[in-house]
Amino acid sequence: MSATATVRVMSPEEIAARAGGETPFLHMPERSRFFAEREMRLRQLARGHAMEDYLGFLALLTREQQRALQSFPAVALPDAQAVDAAARQGVPLLPATDWPRDAAWRNTARSMAAALMKDAPANAVDVLRRVAQADDTFLERQADALLHGLSTGLDLACAPVVGAALQVYWTHMLLGVQEGHQGQGQPFGRIDDETVCPCCGSLPTASITRSSGESLGQRYLHCSLCGLQWHMVRIKCPHCLSTKSLAYQSLTGADASEDETSAAAKARVQAETCDDCGSYLKMVHSDRDPFVDPVADDVASLTLDLLVSETGKQRHGVNFMMLFGDPGSEPPPDQGGR
Repeated sequence: MSATATVRVMSPEEIAARAGGETPFLHMPERSRFFAEREMRLRQLARGHAMEDYLGFLALLTREQQRALQSFPAVALPDAQAVDAAARQGVPLLPATDWPRDAAWRNTARSMAAALMKDAPANAVDVLRRVAQADDTFLERQADALLHGLSTGLDLACAPVVGAALQVYWTHMLLGVQEGHQGQGQPFGRIDDETVCPCCGSLPTASITRSSGESLGQRYLHCSLCGLQWHMVRIKCPHCLSTKSLAYQSLTGADASEDETSAAAKARVQAETCDDCGSYLKMVHSDRDPFVDPVADDVASLTLDLLVSETGKQRHGVNFMMLFGDPGSEPPPDQGGR
């Protein structure tokens, strides 16, 4: 890979002209295949990749996430009164930083770690054993750090597994609330802060352009915690909401036969950058590759992060599988290209 190429976003007029019709605001994950599809994508991306070992480890982790999601026990969920109150106040219904966490998520973290020990690479076994044998205090402190975006006290080696268990828990609650309100209206909707998830208030991992139906060509932000996707027009920065200084950057092959602009326009993964706030967020294009996954493709395109960061832009997206900690922090097991 060589340097990045930049493509300017369409104007508001162009987007409005192409949109046509009403765009669904939310896309829900599907319980039966949400993490399974991510596992398949990780395995696909791992082949021949500089981070092959780490992507393969994440594939095993997402396999356990799918198993845990399909067998997750019943937990407390907000009632109709809480749903109405959150809607009136314009706040997330299942706030990541304030929701009283059920012990089930800790049991899930331990059971996933124990199951992974059978197939994980040798250099990951000690970390997995630590999670499998961790006490409640350690796991809750790690959860607090992850959900509040804190690096102080965060064990970067254990974070992917702890984060994976939290993802299963919040995805289960999201789907549980949705399933429990069938025929009673949509329990999730727009909140006052459009830059965070309408369900849990978490930051996105990346955005994804949809490739079918009424959402064709539209950009959705993908929640880093519960997996909900919410619509945001492509003329807005997902961090500061500016519409003035947005551009896309992407990796181009060093020996590409086509010019950089043409190659960038076909890129599967791009970094949407904003000069106003100095941030960037990855965008994956399902219209260019129907198998893209915001989490998997974000990890696999780490080189793009490194190149964009050299321009002074700060990463806006959060990915529990690819956390950037303080110098000297212990990294997750065998990250290859990291």
